[in-house]
Order: sequence, then C-alpha cells, then structure tokens
Amino acid sequence: MKKIIPYSTLPKVTLALSFMFITGFVQKTNAQEIITIQQAIDETLHNNLQVKQSQLSESLSDENFKQSKNALLPTLNSNGSYNINYGRSVDPSTNQFNSQQFSSFNGGVSTSINVFQGFQKLNQIKQNKILLDADKTNTAKVKNDLILKVITSYLDILYNKDFLVAAKQQLSVAQQQLKQQQELLDVGNKTLADLAEAKAQVATADLDVVTAENSLSISYLTLAQLMDIPSATKYDVKAPLLESFSKPLTNVNPDEVYSSALSVFPDIKLAALRTEASKRGMDIAKGNYYPSLSFGAGLSTNYSSGRKSIVGVIPKEDKVVGVVEGTTTRVVAPDFTTLTENYKFKNQIQDNFGQYVGLSLQIPIFNGFSARSTVRKARIAYMQNQTEEQLVKNNLNKIIYQAVADLKAASGTFESTTNTFTARKEAFSVIEQRYNVGLVNSLDYNTSLTNKNKAEIDMIRAKYDLLFKAKVIDYYLGQQIVF
Repeated sequence: MKKIIPYSTLPKVTLALSFMFITGFVQKTNAQEIITIQQAIDETLHNNLQVKQSQLSESLSDENFKQSKNALLPTLNSNGSYNINYGRSVDPSTNQFNSQQFSSFNGGVSTSINVFQGFQKLNQIKQNKILLDADKTNTAKVKNDLILKVITSYLDILYNKDFLVAAKQQLSVAQQQLKQQQELLDVGNKTLADLAEAKAQVATADLDVVTAENSLSISYLTLAQLMDIPSATKYDVKAPLLESFSKPLTNVNPDEVYSSALSVFPDIKLAALRTEASKRGMDIAKGNYYPSLSFGAGLSTNYSSGRKSIVGVIPKEDKVVGVVEGTTTRVVAPDFTTLTENYKFKNQIQDNFGQYVGLSLQIPIFNGFSARSTVRKARIAYMQNQTEEQLVKNNLNKIIYQAVADLKAASGTFESTTNTFTARKEAFSVIEQRYNVGLVNSLDYNTSLTNKNKAEIDMIRAKYDLLFKAKVIDYYLGQQIVF
C-alpha cells in the first residue's frame, strides 16, 4: 500500500492535491526544467541523507539480528605461543628449572557451547527481530515525512505563482487608478489627498508584488534543497489540470476511520513494535536469575628445545659413595654415562598431546542485586513504551477527529468560494459586454477582472484543500491512494 504522511504533521495543505493530476514527464522550456511532483519526490528519496541514515540503521539492526542467531553456534578457538627463555626459568615441557637458554612453544584448540543461559539468547533473537521490523517501519515513516515536505514545498510554489499573478494584476489596477486621480487633479476634480491615497495604494500593491516574488523564490529554493540539487538550479513546476477534479464525499464517521487507522498508521505500528521489543528486554533481564550451563572441550601440546631424550647408557667402574659407620667397609654404586640428544619437535608434539572435556555450571547467588536492578529497569522501560504507545493512539484519535472536522469545513469553504467565483464571473461578463460598447471605462473593467481572478484563485485553493483532506481520510481508512 502506498504510504501517505499523517495529517497531524501537515503545516500547509491548501492546494495539496495538485500533484495528483501532474503527468510524469520532463520538458525543457527556455532552458528551464519542468519538474513534476513525482519526480521531485523520487529525487528527494534518492538523495536525502535522512533516508540513507535510516536505511543504515536498518542494516545495522539486520546484522544484529543475524549475529544473535549465530550466537547459538559453538565457539572454536585456537591459541599458540613461542618464547625464548634466558636464565633460570621453568621448562613448560618438563616443569623443571632450566638455567640454560631454550625456546618453547605451546598450542591448542578449544571449543565451547552454552547449553542453558536462562533463554537469554533465544529472547535476544526475538527482540532483535522486532527491532529490525521497527527500523524498517521507521524508514517508511522518514520517507513519508519527506514526501509531505516535498508536496508542501511543491504546492507552495503553485500558491506563490498564483499570488504573484494576482499581485501584479492588483498593481496594474492601482497604477491605473493613480493615473486617473492625477488626471482628475489636473482638471480640479480631485485633491492632493486623493492623489496621495492613490500613490499609497500603488506603493502597497508594489510591496505585495515584491513579497510574492520573494516568497516564490524561497519556495523554489526550499524544494531544491529538499531534492538536494544545487540551489541555483533553474526549474519550474507543472500546474494541475483542474478539469479532472470532482467533489469527494464528506460524510465520514471518525470512529470508523480511527479503527481502520490503528492497523495502517505507521506511528502506531512503530510504537507497538518498540513496546514489544521492551517486553522481550524484560525476558532477557530475567535470564540473569537462572543458572548457566556450558560444555567445553580442547586439545593442547607443547615443545621445548631444552628437553633431551636418552639414547643410551655406557657402564663405568663402580664408584665409592661412602663407608659403613664403624668399619672400613666401602659402599659402592654402579656408575654410567648417559647419552642424550635433543628431543625432536615431532616427537614432543606427539608425546605432549593432551585433551579435555568438561561441563561448567554457574549458579548466581549474590551479585550486589545487579540482576534485580536490571530486571526493574527493563520493566520501567516497558512501561514507558506502553505509555508512549497509548499517547500515540490518543494523538491519532485527536488527529482523525480534527481531520474529519477540517474535511467538512473545507467542503463548506469550497461551496462558498465556488458561489463567489460564479457571481464574480457573471458580474465580469456584464462589465465586459458594457466595456466592449464603451459604457464602462478601463479602470472598472480591470477592477472587475481582478476580482474575478482572485475569486477563481480562492476557489482553486479551496478545491485543492478539499480534495487533499479527502485523500487523507482515505489513507486513515486504509484505502490505497491512487493518483
């Protein structure tokens, strides 16, 4: 379903439906690019850094989710060390002191797996999945907010273009009035006060033109900055086709709209996901109360260059080791020479090879109430998110009731401006006929034309406003917005 920005965030909505009737093509006129609303939206979503930041946050959450699943797998690590020893030190191969220089090597491989950890890892997987969904929803929300800003800025350009035309028309009328007042003053039918008033009207109309031009320039600049294109870029926007408009239905039940909005409104979904994630956070925290059981196994071996192996023994004459006390009888012992060689690396690695397997059980007894504090903080976070979710729902209810009221008000405004335009149009038709036969001067003709044009602009603005607010209601009803 195509996403639409919530009505509550709309700072300006008049003329907001003009984008529905704009064709999707680009023209070149006097080196100016004519941009449609859809092209402006696409350009903004493609270039905007807020969207990219949200997408990166989404990618980070996706990686966290994958890693939490991988955390269920066993760990496998290897280790090794090589040392050169000088002076008196313990030979790791023989566990004996050796005062000579020797080198040694130790190496091994170990693996472990958590058998039970209070279901913390499983709950972490569930929480990370919820957080990933929340970030995806947030990305959609960011895009919707940007679409709103683009639509508002795009339509500001249309507003200001219409206002500039009306201001220039009013300036033309004021200048003609000034000319007329000057001519009447010259023949003595007007006073200097009348002329001064006419000049003031011209100055006021001229200021309105300057203000409209500045507002139009700012609205072009604002849209260019949203699209992240050079601010000096010259472009124009395409106006809507008013003939395609039709008055929407305004008989809407706000309770029905609210019930439908609860299932499609992105802010509601985002708040609900955050509440669910914090609930899983409580389950994770409670896992600290449970014992943890892990299984481990490993292999190890070592080598020392100081270790020797015996290759043979050469007997020698017995040697006297002492005499029997009180006699001259000697005590002798066999003597021999031991032949050794360096213990080969391969043989030491094989002979020193060892293995182990084991289970490790940890039972939490007292840890400074850290587990209890963690659970309490997780519960508070859950309650905060519950409150925030309810606030979002309450705000949505207010927004929808306001939107329905605005829709009905816009319908009344549209009918009023339509009647006014019809009356102004009929009045101008009469003035035009009289002007063509010389019964009305040019000042009265231009004044009537200005009034008709202003009434038409008011009607167009009211029509756009009505149709846009009707589309906002359609969005809250869960209906797909088709332009």
